[in-house]
Amino acid sequence: MKHNLIFGHKTPDTDSVCSAIVLSWLKNQLDEPSVPYILGSINKETEFVLNYFNVTTPQILDNVKIQLKDLDYDRVKPFNKDSSVHFAYFHMNENKLRTLPIVNDDGLLAGIITMKDIAMSLINTDQQHICTSYDNIIETLLGKSLLRFNDIIDGEIIVASFEERTLRKTSFINKNSIVIVGDRYDIIKYAIEMGVKLIIVTGDMEVPAELLSSAVENKINIIGTSYQTYYTAKNISLSKYVKDIMKDKDIIMFVEDDYLNDCKEDIEQSKHSKFPIISKDNKYLGMLSRNHLINPQRKKVILVDHNEMNQSAEGLEEAEILEVIDHHKIGDIRTSIPIIFRNMPVGSSNTIIYYMYKEHNIEISKEAAGLMLSGIISDTLLFKSPTTTERDRSAVEELSKIVDLDLYKYAMEMFKAGTSLEGKTMEEILFQDFKKFNLVYKNVGISQVFTLDINQIMNSKDDYIRLIDNITYDKDYFLIIMAVTDIVNEGSYIFYTSNKDRLVKGIFEEENVFQGMYVDKCVSRKKQIVPAVISALRMIR
Repeated sequence: MKHNLIFGHKTPDTDSVCSAIVLSWLKNQLDEPSVPYILGSINKETEFVLNYFNVTTPQILDNVKIQLKDLDYDRVKPFNKDSSVHFAYFHMNENKLRTLPIVNDDGLLAGIITMKDIAMSLINTDQQHICTSYDNIIETLLGKSLLRFNDIIDGEIIVASFEERTLRKTSFINKNSIVIVGDRYDIIKYAIEMGVKLIIVTGDMEVPAELLSSAVENKINIIGTSYQTYYTAKNISLSKYVKDIMKDKDIIMFVEDDYLNDCKEDIEQSKHSKFPIISKDNKYLGMLSRNHLINPQRKKVILVDHNEMNQSAEGLEEAEILEVIDHHKIGDIRTSIPIIFRNMPVGSSNTIIYYMYKEHNIEISKEAAGLMLSGIISDTLLFKSPTTTERDRSAVEELSKIVDLDLYKYAMEMFKAGTSLEGKTMEEILFQDFKKFNLVYKNVGISQVFTLDINQIMNSKDDYIRLIDNITYDKDYFLIIMAVTDIVNEGSYIFYTSNKDRLVKGIFEEENVFQGMYVDKCVSRKKQIVPAVISALRMIR
């Protein structure tokens, strides 16, 4: 079943992860099948929250590019390799199929056949020798089983048109013969004596009891058919296995997880028009044609806690955006049709989703309440951030009643888990909450690191500055800022690209700027740092 993909930004924080999860729960209750995802590994704070409320971490989503599994390709029923060519031909003819997939008993793709393959097999292959199943011969000749001793028939076809005495003088009939005969009972008797592989009695003729008894003693297979001898002789070769004529080499096939753009060139340049689709373990799934590439089905996505392309999933331009739920500035997301775009000046995306639950009169579970409350506490720094609104406070007040916990104690435990830098490299610390912005046509990276011990950063101050400078130039940034936020004292220590002192002075309106300077009451990237960067960049244009 197709479902909507709900996810936050590339550097998952507690607000983005929790909002993706609780929004998916809401959508599912509204009969809109949805699954939450994350675009990277979660941080320790988010891990603490999910463990606390016993909620499974969403699966990581690599990208939202169009894959072959998104296409409405033909679910052509495959044929078993041991089926008859005759059965395959009529199935293809009745269903107007040009290409038929062939599978093994375990469902693995074995090959393909086309109408041309069937026609060429009647011209180029040995029509006298046949090795197939007793059942395939029955099915091809619309026959009936008179005697059956072998499941597999392997022999040389002979139409008994000679008199019995002539046959006795020759070696036309032997133990490897498949004899096609009418009511020539003398020949049937002789064939039984010779111990042939199979006798096919045409014209719906009865076989005398004494001959059947003799055939039983000699374990001779006998099939009866209403077809005349000519038709029987002409069509028996169609009882061959399809595996004997199928193509099983150099087949152009694709795995369902392959990306459409990666396959297009091979498809367009191929002389074939149909291509098997298989699973990762080589199980046959269906057939793809060029027509399926015209209007491909896009992944349906809902974005939470962001609305900028460079913060979102790779391949977003190939997806169909259904909805955006965010509390940041309006970014550069574009759509070809109108969508639901809910952007509110509140402290957390979870605040918006809380009110969506209320609007739809959907009961909020303890788990949902816990995640929403955690997202709001995280993004508002327990209401210390200037982004905090009365809507955030009101939402937390109501959610706290459902969860029934000591709000301050829980918040401190959550912040303690989230601010621990133990075991992390400097690069991991810098990028654990890093966002890339295109501000006034310049790439700006802003990292926010929360800590209860600034000395963990200050002790490696010079190393962090070198790291920031290297990334600035290697990744083509105009400016990178790392704001190390002290939650308790409600301020941030600022580190930045070394040659941007003048710009940083304008951003934070400080007379003396230096690496690691403390900016009091600066705790919000969204409401304080980003707007200030935009203003400063406009001044230098």
